[in-house]
Amino acid sequence: MSEALKGTVLLVDDDPAVAKVLGALLAQAGLTTYAAKDGEEALAHLERKPVDVVVSDVRMPGMDGMRLLTEISRNWPDVPVILLTAHGTVPLAVEAMKAGAADFVLKPFDREEILFTIRKALLRAHGEESLESLRTPSAFVGGSRRMQEVQGLLAKAAAGMATVLLRGESGTGKELAAKAVHDGSPRRAGPFVKLHCAALPDTLLESELFGYEKGAFTGAATRKPGRVELAHGGTLFLDEIGDISPTVQVKLLRVIQERELERLGGTQTLKVDVRFVAATHQPLEDLVKQGRFREDLFYRLNVVPLWLPSLRERPEDIEPLARHFLDAHAKTNAKPPFTLTDEGLAVLQAQPWPGNVRQLQNFLERLVVLADGQTLTGEDVMRELARQPGLTSPVSPASQAAIATSEPGGQASSSESGRTLESQRKDMERQAMVDALKRAGDNRTLAARLLGISRRTLYNKLEEHGLL
Repeated sequence: MSEALKGTVLLVDDDPAVAKVLGALLAQAGLTTYAAKDGEEALAHLERKPVDVVVSDVRMPGMDGMRLLTEISRNWPDVPVILLTAHGTVPLAVEAMKAGAADFVLKPFDREEILFTIRKALLRAHGEESLESLRTPSAFVGGSRRMQEVQGLLAKAAAGMATVLLRGESGTGKELAAKAVHDGSPRRAGPFVKLHCAALPDTLLESELFGYEKGAFTGAATRKPGRVELAHGGTLFLDEIGDISPTVQVKLLRVIQERELERLGGTQTLKVDVRFVAATHQPLEDLVKQGRFREDLFYRLNVVPLWLPSLRERPEDIEPLARHFLDAHAKTNAKPPFTLTDEGLAVLQAQPWPGNVRQLQNFLERLVVLADGQTLTGEDVMRELARQPGLTSPVSPASQAAIATSEPGGQASSSESGRTLESQRKDMERQAMVDALKRAGDNRTLAARLLGISRRTLYNKLEEHGLL
């Protein structure tokens, strides 16, 4: 989250381990939490002490989450209730929303998803809910022409119901853009469900997407709905759609075309009402030509294509982004505000940031944590850059000026002037990966972490530069 949350949350779950883990997560985000093991204990707590939000499991002995929701809606109508369950079904989700639930989240929950959901509920409880206030603007900070165009297109896309395909490099904010599409759409009251396609092998991806029936395979002890079902009435965000296998592509195409599916091991055809938003950093057109991605699926996804620019394409946004992240990380780490000098900013602006906004954000968080004072100079920035092999060799603005004027007439040498910015960028990117792999002892997972990018992105870049 971009800033610490404030408020009180009552956690209701008969599993003390879940309450403990979730409580620690919310406490880290700045929230005060209380725990109750069942619905009766939760109601007794509400009688004694008010809370801002209730987060409750659905399946509990005695009074379950649905009955608890009914009681809270009747006696404390201003307290939003978020329901958690590992056994969610579309009818139950719809029933919960109709009964007044603020949201419905499936276990195991994603950290950022649950924090965003609770933040939204807190804003609603405090009477501050609006589309603009709900959005975490980190990736969209800055007033560059490119980002103004992107935000305008996102607003137009959100108002309709068409499938949206978000394109752009890793770290440019595609997930944030997908959430903005959902929040600005007529489906904003429905669920926003996301799935990172590259993070799962084919077998797991298929079951996560479409769900499965009891006994569909070894270990399938109960029926489980897929993400498509859980997004009924809302939006399903499929990140890294270019990584799905041909088998999954065929099944996904049917869902998008027919709005129906069958769970693994099942024979019943289920109708679903879902808006699809997909994202990829890969050139899908090339994958189509290579026979690795279905052409018909590409056209189904590419109804409203939106390109998110890299940070290199909007360098004027580095300053507002840097100051935004410094303020946010200072609050998160309970530190006073930081001041970034002009030289420090110039050093940041001289970097290529191959990991885009995400890499800049992670770098500034390390800078905040390791800083000795509250004023960040060019030397402070360069000192931390020297520890990061994923970035270019730190050179101060003064040194850059000296280099620029070392040639006759203050011009760069003819050999340099003949090289395009893109070719120089690729050289720096390649060297950054070589340095990271060397420092990581050729461990690609660690190298990706050092570079501030995903392992999948690293593999794609290694292949692009002939380093595999």
